[in-house]
Amino acid sequence: MIANALRTIADLYGWVLIARVIVSWLPVDPFSPWVRFLHEATEPVLAPIRRVLPPLGGFDLSPMVALLLLELVKRAILG
Repeated sequence: MIANALRTIADLYGWVLIARVIVSWLPVDPFSPWVRFLHEATEPVLAPIRRVLPPLGGFDLSPMVALLLLELVKRAILG
C-alpha cells in the first residue's frame, strides 16, 4: 500500500516535470498561478542539477536528469 502511494507520487512528480518542460516551450504568462506552481514545485530539484550540469548548447538538460534520477530512485526503493 505504501509502495503504491510512493509510486503514484513519483509518477505525478514526473508529470509535473514534463509539464514544466512543455510550458517552457510555450508563450504563456509566467505569472499565471499554474505556471508559478510548476516552477515552485520543480525548481528545488532542478536548481541543484543545473549547478552541476551547465546548459548544453542552450538546452537545459536538468529536467531529463531529474526524470532519470526519479526513475532510478523509484526502482531502488520500490524494486
